[in-house]
Amino acid sequence: MLNIAVIVAFGLVSAALALTLWRLLRGPDKPDRILALDTLYVNAIAMLVLLGIHLNTALYFEAAILIAMMGFVGTVALCKYLLRGDIIE
Repeated sequence: MLNIAVIVAFGLVSAALALTLWRLLRGPDKPDRILALDTLYVNAIAMLVLLGIHLNTALYFEAAILIAMMGFVGTVALCKYLLRGDIIE
């Protein structure tokens, strides 16, 4: 039962990744693109967690944590750049 749920989740997260990529490429302005990048890394984290569950290994969970930390810092830096025009004050 768990294998079926993981396979269905893979399909749904893949669809979310495709739609987010479409928004990233088509986004009319910069805030839309930043939000798409934020959603893209959250979806990538979900894919890694699902892969870790499917393969029954903890290595992918650690990679998901690293991507979460880098994605958060990247999102904050991009937003700060848009608001102030400079990242480091």
